[in-house]
Amino acid sequence: MEKGTDSVLVRCCRDRRFKVEEPRTGRLCTVDHYVRRRVQDLPVSGHPCRIEVELAQTRDKDGRRLIEATEYVARGARYTKRFCQFISGLCRYMSIHAVSKHLGIRWETVKNIDKEYLHSTLPGLEPEKLNNLIHIGVDEVARAKRHDYMTVVYDLVSGHLIWVEHGRKSAILISFFKQLSTATRDGIKAVSMDMGQPYQSAVRKMLPNADIVFDRFHVMQNYCLLIKRERAKAFRNGSNEERSMLKGTLFLLLKNAYKLDDRQSDRLGELLESNKTLCIIYMLKEQLQAIWDEPCYESMVEALEAWCRLARSTKILSLCNYADALLNRKVGVCNYAKYRLTNARVEAGNVSIGLLRRRARGVRDIEYFKLKIRQTSVPDTHSTFYPNIKLT
Repeated sequence: MEKGTDSVLVRCCRDRRFKVEEPRTGRLCTVDHYVRRRVQDLPVSGHPCRIEVELAQTRDKDGRRLIEATEYVARGARYTKRFCQFISGLCRYMSIHAVSKHLGIRWETVKNIDKEYLHSTLPGLEPEKLNNLIHIGVDEVARAKRHDYMTVVYDLVSGHLIWVEHGRKSAILISFFKQLSTATRDGIKAVSMDMGQPYQSAVRKMLPNADIVFDRFHVMQNYCLLIKRERAKAFRNGSNEERSMLKGTLFLLLKNAYKLDDRQSDRLGELLESNKTLCIIYMLKEQLQAIWDEPCYESMVEALEAWCRLARSTKILSLCNYADALLNRKVGVCNYAKYRLTNARVEAGNVSIGLLRRRARGVRDIEYFKLKIRQTSVPDTHSTFYPNIKLT
């Protein structure tokens, strides 16, 4: 134990039987003198551990001092490489604050170590090297809640994240497409996305031969927002008895009918009998979901147009507006029948990103956030807590 502290100090002497190599050229050279350097390593029995290593100092032909390179410590670093890997492994599952408290290291130091380690080890996202892309998914994800969005692009065949960039404008996605080779762009047959206009414009400009597929989840999500608004409207305008009936029923209206148990089905039936507008909207929701079961593009277009006519015949303003918006986008919606594409893999990645964002309580360093997003798409194939790195 080191005097006056609870940390372990390991002193290592250099094996002088081995020649010294000049760090820049790798040529054998003579030793000017030896220096000692202390670096922090993995904890030992719960105690911080510091290693004091002896290194040879040489001089080049211009008289400049050079310290020999080591495999286990980066140049100028105060931490061993395996300790940096250990910290990055903890940061994958814990907040920076928790890792800082656990190891007794400053918050900024933990973040910088994790950032540098990820930058040096994560595979690069280089669009110019991509090939054989057929189906891709595009979506936006918030860096903080409702603030600073990032654009993510996934290969829907392999499920891998292939690009991430700050911003969600059309120019951001166009910059990705410009980095692809002409052959790769021509090979993309379909792009799955939400119904936002910027991404549509980028795809139509850069991939004129690719089909846009509007994600089923986003189409139904917009319909669920319609249900929420109509229920809130019914609650505001209803009597005390009607309000009592509406309390706690939102999940019944949004949940698929086959997932309801008997008690929930009975309560939903009572609600729909008492409110005609909600009954119509709920029944149309069930019919809308069935559209994606159509076997081909033509039949799906017919089913969608029939549903929109039925929705407009109800004279419910919100339903009429939704039907008009759906008709304007029917090609993108019905392209699902051609490719059977959804953004499910993208949404799964967004869930991981959301957990990352909540764990960090917001990330101010955009470059670091991009690295963490890339990390969520890379499987943890080896133990980062007990890395197989040896001191030599």
